[in-house]
Amino acid sequence: MNNPGKVSIIGAGNVGAACAQRIAERGFADIVLLDIIEGLPQGKALDILQSAPILNFGSRLTGTNDYQETADSDVVIITSGAVRKPGMSRDDLLLTNMRIVSEVTRNVVSHSPNCVIVMATNPVDAMVHLAIHVSKFPRNRVLGLSGILDSARLSTFIASELNVPVEKVSACVLGEHGSNMVILPRLSTVSDTPITEILPREAIDKLVERTVRGGAEIVGLLKTGSAFYAPSASITQMVEAILLNKKKTLPCAAYLEGEYGIKDTVLSVPVELGRNGIDRIIELELTPEEKQALTKSAEAVQGLVEVMNLG
Repeated sequence: MNNPGKVSIIGAGNVGAACAQRIAERGFADIVLLDIIEGLPQGKALDILQSAPILNFGSRLTGTNDYQETADSDVVIITSGAVRKPGMSRDDLLLTNMRIVSEVTRNVVSHSPNCVIVMATNPVDAMVHLAIHVSKFPRNRVLGLSGILDSARLSTFIASELNVPVEKVSACVLGEHGSNMVILPRLSTVSDTPITEILPREAIDKLVERTVRGGAEIVGLLKTGSAFYAPSASITQMVEAILLNKKKTLPCAAYLEGEYGIKDTVLSVPVELGRNGIDRIIELELTPEEKQALTKSAEAVQGLVEVMNLG
């Protein structure tokens, strides 16, 4: 495959390195992996590159500590920031990661002024809002990882509960990437049948609860880290849809300007992704109860934005 573009990944930790590996193996872009720690991105890029003869991919990888290497990127993935420790909420990360993401975004914009930014740093909804504020990019060119990952977690749990192939499952999750996410069981299906017609309310409630704490469950098990396999797969799906101009509908963290009756807030909603990032935001028909839950989710995100005091 001829590589259609250049992807830079800021942060060579578990999520960043896993993204680099997945994108390289898919072969749809050349990759620059950047980190402030000397040797870390260079070593990981070299390690991934040495798997090319075995896996037969042609993507080029560069590890660097210099933003100049990221110049003229088509897509920039931001994974930099502190990670959650056991007992820590995404919100606890806010002020620490605000400082980091602000600095990273300024560097990204100065070297790749026409790129699309994909945010992975938590709390992701607030960090997308921050990146739009700092970059001055239009909202279509800054989006975040959220709904794809949350939907994947719910799909996994549904498939396990019903002992069915995961490819038969489709899940729908909107709102904040956190405790106020909005899970829509009536739009979550197995072979196109809503799970509300398959599972009792008590079983659905347990699946919803486990999905809401899906990230925290993994943090608790790992003790010294957080999820990166599923997040990197989710990011790769987003980046591929953008670079290959797939016009694919995926749930992502997007800045709303009146959609769903919500303004000036970043939430996960279905969007159509193409070469320019978000081509359009898709508005689902929600029940009054679902709209109320989404409004509550928006208020939680707005609270974080207020703490950042962006002016």
